[in-house]
Order: sequence, then structure tokens, then C-alpha cells
Amino acid sequence: MAPVRGDGMRGLAVFISDIRNCKSKEAEIKRINKELANIRSKFKGDKTLDGYQKKKYVCKLLFIFLLGHDIDFGHMEAVNLLSSNKYSEKQIGYLFISVLVNTNSDLIKLIIQSIKNDLQSRNPIHVNLALQCIANIGSRDMAEAFSNEIPKLLVSGDTMDVVKQSAALCLLRLFRTCPDIIPGGEWTSRIIHLLNDQHMGVVTAATSLIDALVKKNPEEYKGCVSLAVSRLSRIVTASYTDLQDYTYYFVPAPWLSVKLLRLLQNYNPPTEDPGVRGRLNECLETILNKAQEPPKSKKVQHSNAKNAVLFEAINLIIHNDSEPSLLVRACNQLGQFLSNRETNLRYLALESMCHLATSEFSHEAVKKHQEVVILSMKMEKDVSVRQQAVDLLYAMCDRSNAEEIVQEMLNYLETADYSIREEMVLKVAILAEKYATDYTWYVDVILNLIRIAGDYVSEEVWYRVIQIVINREEVQGYAAKTVFEALQAPACHENMVKVGGYILGEFGNLIAGDSRSAPMVQFKLLHSKYHLCSSMTRALLLSTYIKFINLFPEIRGTIQDVFRQHSNLRSADAELQQRASEYLQLSIVASTDVLATVLEEMPSFPERESSILAVLKKKKPGRVPENAEIRDNKSPVPNSHNAHNNAQTNHTSSANNANASSDLLGLSTPPASQSGTLIDVLGDIYSTTNGNSSVVNNSKKFVFKNNGVLFENDLLQIGVKSEFRQNLGRLGLYYGNKTQTALQNFVPTLQWSAEDALKLNVQIKAVEPTLEAGAQIQQLLTAECIDHYLGAPSILISFRVSGGAQQKITVNLPLTINKFFEPTEMNAESFFARWRNLGGEQQRAQRVFKAMQPLDLPGARNKLTGFGMQLLDSIDPNPDNMVCAGIIHTQAHKVGCLLRLEPNKQAQMFRLTIRSSLEAVTSEICDLLVDQF
Repeated sequence: MAPVRGDGMRGLAVFISDIRNCKSKEAEIKRINKELANIRSKFKGDKTLDGYQKKKYVCKLLFIFLLGHDIDFGHMEAVNLLSSNKYSEKQIGYLFISVLVNTNSDLIKLIIQSIKNDLQSRNPIHVNLALQCIANIGSRDMAEAFSNEIPKLLVSGDTMDVVKQSAALCLLRLFRTCPDIIPGGEWTSRIIHLLNDQHMGVVTAATSLIDALVKKNPEEYKGCVSLAVSRLSRIVTASYTDLQDYTYYFVPAPWLSVKLLRLLQNYNPPTEDPGVRGRLNECLETILNKAQEPPKSKKVQHSNAKNAVLFEAINLIIHNDSEPSLLVRACNQLGQFLSNRETNLRYLALESMCHLATSEFSHEAVKKHQEVVILSMKMEKDVSVRQQAVDLLYAMCDRSNAEEIVQEMLNYLETADYSIREEMVLKVAILAEKYATDYTWYVDVILNLIRIAGDYVSEEVWYRVIQIVINREEVQGYAAKTVFEALQAPACHENMVKVGGYILGEFGNLIAGDSRSAPMVQFKLLHSKYHLCSSMTRALLLSTYIKFINLFPEIRGTIQDVFRQHSNLRSADAELQQRASEYLQLSIVASTDVLATVLEEMPSFPERESSILAVLKKKKPGRVPENAEIRDNKSPVPNSHNAHNNAQTNHTSSANNANASSDLLGLSTPPASQSGTLIDVLGDIYSTTNGNSSVVNNSKKFVFKNNGVLFENDLLQIGVKSEFRQNLGRLGLYYGNKTQTALQNFVPTLQWSAEDALKLNVQIKAVEPTLEAGAQIQQLLTAECIDHYLGAPSILISFRVSGGAQQKITVNLPLTINKFFEPTEMNAESFFARWRNLGGEQQRAQRVFKAMQPLDLPGARNKLTGFGMQLLDSIDPNPDNMVCAGIIHTQAHKVGCLLRLEPNKQAQMFRLTIRSSLEAVTSEICDLLVDQF
């Protein structure tokens, strides 16, 4: 019986049916082996097969491969199909080649020649098949073989539109494999002008290609901005005539509009040509206006297309962050979606409003929707939407609404999903500390957190509340009273016992005058919890008891009995037994004066960036939002408690004398503390003397952080806020005049060589030349990392004080290469595999160096987290060793980087090992870190 001709391929259909009817794996394998033997005999037989038969057998091989079986023959027959003039045969040949042929195959030269023949064909169908095959394989060999032909096809006036579209997509695929494939020079303009093409497919594909090219070389393709704005204007304005045949459910060319809006997000708002900026704003206003119009169709496709364009337009408005009216309108539009019945719309609205909340122009507008967002947090059915509502409340929080938002989060915590409780606890703790106008409120919040969600309160949270209480004398008595009352609850979480034990051990004497909280009452209350706690908490309570002997000598005997009991026990926990024995001997042998000296009140903790932030950064890798940056603004804290009080008094006095009570960054201690100007005390402060002016230059510290005081002297304070995302960064510099006269001719100038600017492009906005007395001005900078670089740019500030000489100050900007790190999670297997791969001499750097101060391992961990890399726990067998991973994002490439820091406690030494894929980056990262430990 003759075979059935045509595309039906009856033999293939019968084979597929037989496979589906197999009742066991063994039966399927048997049928496949039988078919493979038949195909092999057909290919090896003397009889010449026609195109139809080759196509049929190649299709069977493809099907068998897709079932998971290896195919080791038939490749030559598939290559022969490429020379057929029949579309169906050529198509199957290309499909087999795309799926099954390895780029190292001996047939690759034959395949490339066949593809070249088809690219030169006058048949557009054959050209398209060849382009699709090139894109599917997408190897470097393909990129090098066709780097001349494909760009010519793309820009040639003789090329059909459907071929241009395929050429653009093929070029985009090859560009991702081999970025050097795209020619420069005159080709740039020709590629950009594809945005003016009249064919919908061509301009859509070209927009995707140009978007990828812009990310690699934004300056070269900067001309696309005006064309993209013009094209967008012709599509979305009311009287549009462009691409009117491509209206999708009453929405003109929605996919192209979205792509154009995304393309424009690669650049800052156009400033060189006011006309372009005006047209862009008109487009964005038109899109916002259309969102307010009644729907022209009830079908979901209409609303989806319309909202896709709207949300991308809002993303562009947020990116530009320069038009207050548009930002507020976008916020109001998103606010309407918060009550939409579509879950996805509510989620997207909350997500976009999180970004709007960080803009100075739209922050207040976002706050107007606070009640609706709180309802979303409580009432939403979808946990991801509730999570997004929590994120938005966190972003919109400021001093005016902090207490209400914190209280609502606390109320919701009792019924919140377990998956988001830990993150909510961190955010509540951060907000309570940052916006506390009265630290008694802060203490109440943290104790409530422990009561409501004790299992989700990490050590960092209760460590932090103890640091705050110890460093603030005005809240110590209240904290002791409050925690004493909390411990009286029948069911008391172990974290509450830890906080209570520490605070009562330090400040229990402040409430001992009340008979209800007499010394013996405090001791019995704590000891009643002892047997319910873990060994670590018991050890803490034993330390509290020895502190009680110093605070309350009258209960010494009772406490000594407890120590004797535990020191005589044959306990499995040697640590508790040893501790009890040593404390007992200390209380017996030491005189009252010696005991008072040894057990005196803990000195104030050195102020540093809150460790809660490190936990939040680990949960959400990447840059922490601005609202999560906490610092205390007191002066550096000496070891002596009395010295601490004196230093605080002196600092307050000098700050008031200088009329510098204004807070540059909104991060200062609340007014209740009467603190002065922002003095950040994280890390080392490098001080020099210039005449009679005390100068604080903190630029080196900013290797590990993004916000704080960058420079300060008697005349000027410079604060900085910064955020980074992949290879882009944005900085706000805040100049504060600390004098009683205006600073004239105030000119900040960027110091960065032209050569370095090709690797790190920094744009700086001008500021007013006069800085009034006691005033503050803001200057915005944007940074784009094009390629890896060394060092960091600086800024020269020149000004003249009334009746004084010209002043010049040079400050390094916090723009070191590590700012463009993306933290990377890895398991041990992946880490060590990558570590071995980066073992070349040029890829690794190692330094052994002396610690600049006594080894502080938790502090070192915080520094590494602030450095931008992901701290990987349980990777190194030695728990003291720290291992990190991260990727530096540049326009040119991504640079993977691994780190290992090994401390030697006895020798007070560190050994630092860096491995990365680029020698220059390895050396720079190593140098940055060695200077900081």
C-alpha cells in the first residue's frame, strides 16, 4: 500500500497512537526500539528515500527524543531536508537541527552553509525559517557566522516587514549570547530609526532589541528617547492615527506602548529638549486620563490591555520622580484600584504605591489611603496582597502616623499568617525605634511584640531594646517596672524572661522601693520561670542573680543557696554548674567594694546601625528601603556611664550654641532627647584639625552603609541618603548651613575623570548658589555603573562665608564598586563548585592583616552584610568563619564574587580571601574590606 502523501503523515499518527496505548513502560520501550530499528534500516537501505519519507522518519525521531530517549542517528537526513524547496520538509529539518544538533557537531558547517543559502533566498518564508533556527540555537558560533548578514537584513530597504521582524528578534537572541555582534557607528542610527517603521511587528521587535542595546550602551543609543516619545505620542494621544489597525479591544497597540514606556525607563527625564519632555508628560497625562474614562467593553481583555499600559506609565512616572502633579495623580489612580474586585489589580496597586511612598512629591498623597491599606492588611483573602499591604504601611510610615500604623500592625500580628509574622515583627521594631518620640512607647511596643509573637522575635530585636534602655537613663525605671509587670503573666514567653532578667539585673533597684516589687519579690518572680527555660536563658538568669547580690545585699543568703544547689548538682549542663560555682565563690570571697566594682552597671553600648536591619536585609536581599535606616544621633559613647552623661550634656550644649538643631536627614533622635545635629557613630570617625575647626569626615564608613552624615565641621554638615538597584544608583546630598550667616557662591563640583566617567556615569543636578543661615538644601545625583572601576568619585564644595576667606571641602562620595552588589543565596555545593572554578591566579586575592580593634565577630558580620553581599551560614565548617556571595551588576557584564573571612581570636588577626571572575574587581574588593576591619 502506497504511503499517504501530505502533511498528515499517517505513519506518524499510527506510531503516536501505539505509544499512547502502551499499558506499561516496558511495552513503550519495546515499541520505540522496534520503530528505531525500522528507521535505522530505512536510512541505511539502498533505496533512496524521498523528501516525504525523510520528513516522516525525522518527525518520529523528534517525538521519541521528546519522550526522553537518546537519538544518535538521523542528523544527516535532517540536514538534507534543509535543502528541500518544500516548506513542510524544510521546517521539520530546521526543527530537528534546533532541538537535537549539538553546536560541536561535525555537521555544523553544513548547517551554517544551508542557513546562509536560505538567508540569501528571495523566498521570505525560507529566510524566516533560517532566522528562527539561528535564534533557537543562539550559540556564539551562530553569532559569529551571521554577524554581517542579519544586521543587513534588519535595516535593508528591500527586506520584507515579516523578515525584518524576525531579524530583530534573532539579533536580540544573539546579542544576549554575544554582545559584540551589534555593529556601531552608522548602524546605531539605522537601528534606532526602526522605531519609525509603519509595520507593527517590526517596530515592536525593534523596541525589544533597542531596549537590550540601551542597557549595554545607553549613551550611544540616547537618540532613541525622542523617537520613542514621538511614537508613543502618536499612539496614545486622543487624535492618534498611528497603527490604528492594531487596536486591541479599543486599546491602541498596547504591547508596543508598554515596550516604549519600558524603554524610556532606561534614561533620566529628557531635559535637553523641552519639547520632548512636554510630549512625554502629555502622553503620561493622556494615559492617566483614559484610565478615568468608563470602560468601552466589559470584556476582561479590554481592562487587561488598558491597565497594562497604565501601570507601565506609572512605573515611568515613578522612575522619573520629577513631576509632582503626575506623581500625585498616579497615586490617586492607584488608590482607586485598592478597592477593585480584581486581586491582581489590588496587588499591583499596593506594589506601585510602595515606590510612590519613597518620593518626596507623593509621600503625603500615599498617606491619604492609609485606612484602605490597613483594611487590605486585615481583610484580604490572598496572603501575598496582605504582605504587600504590610510593605506599603511600612513605606508610608513617618512621625505623623507611626503610632497608629505600629498599633495596627500589632493588632494584626495576633491573627497574621505565620509566613509573614517574622518580617512584620522586624518592621514594627524598626518603625518603633525610628519614630519614637517617647521611648516609653518604644519599650511598650517591643514588650507587646514579645507577648503577641514571641516565637518570631529574633535575638536582634530583644538585644536592641536592651541597648536602647541601657543608653537612655530616662527610660530605665519605666522599663524595669513594665517588664516586671509583664513577667507576672501566667504564660510568659522565654524572650520576655530574657529581657526581664537583663533589665531587672541592671535596674531592678529603681523599682525596689515599692513593696509590690521588693527585691525578694523580683527574685522569686524570675526564679519561678527558671525551670521552664532553655539552658542559655538559665545562664542569663544566674548572671541576674549575682547582679542582685550587688543591688540587694539583704537577699544574698537566698541567692547563695540557689548557687549552692546548682553547683552541687550532677547536671548534664557543665556550663550552668560552672557558672553557679564561680558566682557562689565570687559572692563569698569578694569584699563589698570589689563586688560593686565587678558587678557595676553595664556601660552604654557603642551606637551603631541597628542589627535588626541586617536581618531584614537577609530576608529581602537587595537594598533595604529608606524607611529601614536607623541610627542614633548621640555623640560617641565613652565606656564610663558618668562620662556618657557628661558627653551627652556637652554635645547638647555645643549643638545649641551652634544653632544646628535641624536634622538633615530626618534620622535624628526624637525631640524629647534634646539632641543636636546628626552625628553618626557607626564605625570609625576620622577626625582632623583645621585651625580651630573640628572636622568629622565619615566617607570611609559608607562602604558599609547608604545613609548618614558624610562630612561635618563648624560651618557645614553634609548628609547623604542613597539607594541602589542593580547597576543604577541614586543619591541625595543634604547641605546644612551651621552658621548664622549665609554661605555665598556655594558650588558643589563633581571630581571624576573623563576616563572613569566611561565606567561610572554620574549625573549631578545644580543647586542654588546661596545657602541661607541655618537652612538646608538638597542635591540629587544619579549613578550608572557601565563597567567595573576603581576608587570612587569625589565632590568639591566651594563657598564663601560672609567676611571670611574662600572655603573648599573635598569629600569622597559613597559610590564604591560594592554599591552595585546583588546578594546571592547559595547552598554549600554550589558555593564550593564556584569557589573551585574561580581558582585561577588572576581571579583570587588573599590578605592576612591585624584587626584595627579588638575582634568583634557580630560586628564583622554586620559589616559584611552592609557591604552588599549575602552572608551564607552553615557553609564553612568553622562557625567563626564568614562566607559571602554576591554579583556586581554593570552594563557591560555581571561579575560574580565570593568571599571568605577567617578570624584568629588569639592573634587578633584576619585572613581575607576574595575570588571573582575579574582580577581588577578581586583586588578592589579586597582593598576596600582590609581598610575597614
